[in-house]
Amino acid sequence: MSNGDKERAAAAQLVIDDEPDEWDKRIFSTGCADENTKLTDCYYEKKDWRACKMEMEIFRQCWQRHGNDKRTGTKDV
Repeated sequence: MSNGDKERAAAAQLVIDDEPDEWDKRIFSTGCADENTKLTDCYYEKKDWRACKMEMEIFRQCWQRHGNDKRTGTKDV
């Protein structure tokens, strides 16, 4: 099998999954998917949650605004 054939076979096996998985569904149901993405991206870039305090606060406010504290039993400490 040539390299071109191997590449085509590998590409044929590649499945593009556009369907949301269970994690995506849970995040979308909170109403804070965009805020979650920004928080996650911040951590990915900076590798330190302490550097993402603003993003965390925005996510926390969104979480509370959408009533997720009551829905998930979150406790504010």
